Amino acid sequence: MQYLMAIDAGTGSIRAVIFDTNGNQIVASQEEWTHLEEENVQNSMSFDFETNWELTKNCIKNAINKAAINPEDILAVSATSMREAIALYDSEGNELWGVANVDARAYEEVKYLKNSFEHIEEKFYETSGQTFALGALPRIMWLKNNKPEIYEKVATISMIGDWVLAKLSGVIATDPSNAGTTGIFSLKDRVWDSSMAKEIGIKDDIFCPCHEVGTVIGTVTQKASEETTLSINTKVVTGGGDVQLGSAGLGVVEVGQVAILGGSFWQQIVNISSDVLPPKDMSLRVNPHVMPNQSQAEGITFFSGLIMRWFRDAFCDLEKLQAKEQNKDAYEILEEKAKDIPVGSYGIMPIFSDKMNYGKWYHASPSFLNLSIDPNICNKASMFKSLQENACIVSAINLEKVKTFTKSEFDTIVFAGGASKGKLWCQTLADVTGCKIKIPKVTEATALGAAMSAGVGAGIYKDLKTAASELVVWDKEYLPNMENKRLYDEIKQKWQEVYAKQLELVDQGLTTSMWKAPGL
Repeated sequence: MQYLMAIDAGTGSIRAVIFDTNGNQIVASQEEWTHLEEENVQNSMSFDFETNWELTKNCIKNAINKAAINPEDILAVSATSMREAIALYDSEGNELWGVANVDARAYEEVKYLKNSFEHIEEKFYETSGQTFALGALPRIMWLKNNKPEIYEKVATISMIGDWVLAKLSGVIATDPSNAGTTGIFSLKDRVWDSSMAKEIGIKDDIFCPCHEVGTVIGTVTQKASEETTLSINTKVVTGGGDVQLGSAGLGVVEVGQVAILGGSFWQQIVNISSDVLPPKDMSLRVNPHVMPNQSQAEGITFFSGLIMRWFRDAFCDLEKLQAKEQNKDAYEILEEKAKDIPVGSYGIMPIFSDKMNYGKWYHASPSFLNLSIDPNICNKASMFKSLQENACIVSAINLEKVKTFTKSEFDTIVFAGGASKGKLWCQTLADVTGCKIKIPKVTEATALGAAMSAGVGAGIYKDLKTAASELVVWDKEYLPNMENKRLYDEIKQKWQEVYAKQLELVDQGLTTSMWKAPGL
């Protein structure tokens, strides 16, 4: 038997997943990781290369050990990662500095760019589909302004998934789907646009080679082999952004198809042609897809999975203990307790992520509104369900915006990621959107997409579209309850009005935003 390995460097964890060449997941190894807030650097999320490489090595070794396979039988390895997260290297390929996806330290730099270069964000957005909110240019400018001794050494930029592959192969390279989220990129041409860096006075010669997904960039080095137990004969293959590769892993490879990936963040995406210009109002982001000649119109719901993890760890010790005793997941226990809570969770209204507003992106202060002091109504079960409902409601609002922009109609949504394991969450998503929800057999679609990329590089599959047609198998479908949808439509409208009021409290300085894009 021959195998493929996918490495998934997400916001909250690193995973190594082994698949056979038929797309069956054999084993996975995961380690949670955190990102560092630098002292006296507000809203920073630095990437800890040293610690995170140790965690990555552990995942790879553990996966191989758990699978009890010969490393020589792993034909190829590829990687996927949280987008927007960048790594900077010196001329020898040594890591200098990196940040995670929602690092927002570059507040002053974004203000400077907007004030000093008229309409520059709109101009760059028209080319790249990205704003400065999570872009690399303000972050690199921050480095230049605050740590010039590091900036002067910068010779190359890549994404975090590319860093993993560079550690394995010694080759620094990227792909359009991940590099595109830096904002220093052309959606139409699917290449770096170094003129953007030059225009604002940033180094314009630091851009690594950009290959389409599935390109072999090397093999595992002897050093990496000794550190991970991978074979030196294993091919190292370009991967891509987690959402885009996750879409391929869901079979969402044709123009017009729709998916929601429910992980640490929730992404709502619709495939479009790469020659479609981003919307004029800058309300959505548009990213290069892993499929040639395609982009993806995307809405994002902030921290949905991380908020659930916070709720579990902060309030649900009993459910965690019950889960351990029953050999279940704590979320499964919570869903069992919440399954009979009525639509609307007794009026509890979570205030966490706002709907997508890419041009002016910030959120209200995290809170629950409409709580009751009746413990039969307001308890862990009802609050848990309200969080599930809220993630679905914000996703529905974002999809409506994408639908308006793309002038598309759809009645089916593919749903994957950790959230899709929950039966109650899947049914709630169907009820809120009014769409049929399809769940793939392999819910960890992002890792499967990376394995597909590895398989293309190894010559197992002709291309990603072929791999998707061969490997994606459907497990479940959830049909909407249209009466519930009617109720959720009313809740959705009320929630938007309430959220706008909560944003006013942030604007007045009375509460603290959960997250605010730099420059606002």
